[in-house]
Amino acid sequence: MPRNKKEGMIFTVLMCGLMVLGMSLYNLAIHDALTASALFGGFPLGFIVAFILDVFVVGVVAKKIAFRLPVPKHKPIYMILTISSLMVLGMVSFMSAYGLIVEGQAGILFSSAYFKAWLTNFVVALPYQLLIVGPFSRSILKKVQNAPVEA
Repeated sequence: MPRNKKEGMIFTVLMCGLMVLGMSLYNLAIHDALTASALFGGFPLGFIVAFILDVFVVGVVAKKIAFRLPVPKHKPIYMILTISSLMVLGMVSFMSAYGLIVEGQAGILFSSAYFKAWLTNFVVALPYQLLIVGPFSRSILKKVQNAPVEA
């Protein structure tokens, strides 16, 4: 886990960027709209929204909840899995709404279409986070933490 603000920023940017990229690819593909211009045109705003939500809303709430749950805190893997899962729940909730709003479908936020979008995103986001993005981001963070310090 990050030990200082610099490491926290690297980790959050990497985690957010990879999740937004992967979920954007997935959503564009299932809607037969996958083009480079659609992907890279929507990525910057999606990343900014996800980053703000991660840092100021979802991350804060997920960590508060995780540390209140009866999870063995002495085993880091349990806390990592708990926080990651809670983050996915929160981010999928917000980013599914964001996707509908960006596509001009804000009127269906409280309908079955939102819940369908939420479920469609959740079933991919959870394993993508737990099996690919999380481990990859933590491995990069470890390399940053173990890099020799220049004088």
